[in-house]
Amino acid sequence: MFKKINILGIETSCDDTAIGIINLILDKKKIKETKILSSLVINQNKLHKKYGGIVPEIAARAHLENIDYCMIEALKEANIKLKDIELICVTSGPGLIGGLITGVSYAKGLSYYNSKKLIGVNHLSAHVLSPRIKNKINFPYLTLLISGGHCQFIIVKDENSFERIGGTLDDAPGETFDKIGKVLNLGFPGGPEIEKLAKKGNPEKFNFPRPLSKINDCNMSFSGLKTAVRNKFNEMLQIEKNISIDTKKDICASFQKSVIDILEIKTKIAMQIFEKKYKKEKKVLSIVGGVAANYQIRKVFDKLCNEKNFKFYVPPAEICTDNGVMIAY
Repeated sequence: MFKKINILGIETSCDDTAIGIINLILDKKKIKETKILSSLVINQNKLHKKYGGIVPEIAARAHLENIDYCMIEALKEANIKLKDIELICVTSGPGLIGGLITGVSYAKGLSYYNSKKLIGVNHLSAHVLSPRIKNKINFPYLTLLISGGHCQFIIVKDENSFERIGGTLDDAPGETFDKIGKVLNLGFPGGPEIEKLAKKGNPEKFNFPRPLSKINDCNMSFSGLKTAVRNKFNEMLQIEKNISIDTKKDICASFQKSVIDILEIKTKIAMQIFEKKYKKEKKVLSIVGGVAANYQIRKVFDKLCNEKNFKFYVPPAEICTDNGVMIAY
């Protein structure tokens, strides 16, 4: 006997106010099919652009202003009413405390007034399960979570069981992209602009470091790379005075290649760990999080998985970045 339920997901952990509504078809409490009814995301890029990064106080206030409008539009897009929602899910952590308070308080109000069940969702759990929204992936599988605030290798054993086998010891890749974007005066967020310029640059022009790449574990570091790029920019500033766009393209391409090389080297080690633990299981790798939307990273990982005989999955770009659909799922 199949059962259909509508689920609301609220995400306010950083600088995106996001609400998603999904319809699940359940077969004996197992998800048979997932249908996305609506997904609304309001970003705050204009508010944070002049600061070159996210200001938590500004982000919290913007969530407060946006969340009700976002809810109304999400219900309109889904063509349902609030009474048709059976379950409310909200990001309860990790994240910026002001944004989390806004989302959780709003969700509690909806839940109480409408007598709906409420579930607090771990933001990272939502990311690592997101490839299953569009694909039939069996447990266990290996995931690389790469975002603005996180970078870690996780073995996803089931919906509620995760094993972390390594991660960044300092900065996350997305944070590093944004900070390098600020150094190069590319605006905020820096990641998409760096990716755009990197396409036209020479990735071999500057030999930036690959920290921890010779250490045989899954831990990573991006702080030293960030410093090396900043130092090279300052060095070029002494030579050119006004950094040319061609130099910026080469810096972006060389920096992006260094990040990808680090991720690729460490992923090979993570694959070996997964193969030893699960010799008889199908080998699957997924990459999730905002940085997984980077086309060049997807391309390199697709090739790597072909070489290592792993099935490769990555969510659509709109599900990689923070969204309410993954929270509902």
